[in-house]
Amino acid sequence: MPRRPHLTLAAILLVTGPTALAGCGYGAVEVTPHEPEPGSADVCAALHDALPNTVDDAVERDVDPPSEYVAAWGQPAVVLRCGVAMPASYRPDAQLFEIDGVGWLPDEGDGGMFFTAVDREILVEVAVPDDYAPEANVLGDLASAILGTVPERELR
Repeated sequence: MPRRPHLTLAAILLVTGPTALAGCGYGAVEVTPHEPEPGSADVCAALHDALPNTVDDAVERDVDPPSEYVAAWGQPAVVLRCGVAMPASYRPDAQLFEIDGVGWLPDEGDGGMFFTAVDREILVEVAVPDDYAPEANVLGDLASAILGTVPERELR
C-alpha cells in the first residue's frame, strides 16, 4: 500500500507563525487551497457548519486561506478536508474502520494517519497526527456532523 505524505509536510498541515491567533493562541493552520470534487460544495458547506468546536479536547482553529471545505483543530493540527477524491489505496474489499456509523479507510502517513470516510456520497478526509492516538476519539467526535450532513452510499 503506498504511503501518504508526511503529515506536517503535506501542505495541508503546515502551521504559520504567530500571525493570526486563533483557538488557544495558536496561529492559523496554513492549508493548500482545496477545491472540492464537482457536485460536493453544498454538502461540504453544510458539513462545515455542523462540525464540532472540539475534537478529542482539541479546540477548533482558523485555516489560512479560509475555506468552508477545510477545518482544523489543535496543535499539532487535525485537519479535515471535504470533497476529496477516492484514495488510491481503496479497493472494494478494503478493511474499513466503522466508528459511530461512519466507515473510514485508513492510510499511513509519516507522523500520523489519514482516514477517509468512503461510505459517503461525498468523501471526507481527516489527517490525524500521532499525538491523537487512539484516532477513534477524533473520528468519533466528527461522526455526528458527517452522519447529519453527508449522505451514505453503497460501497462497490
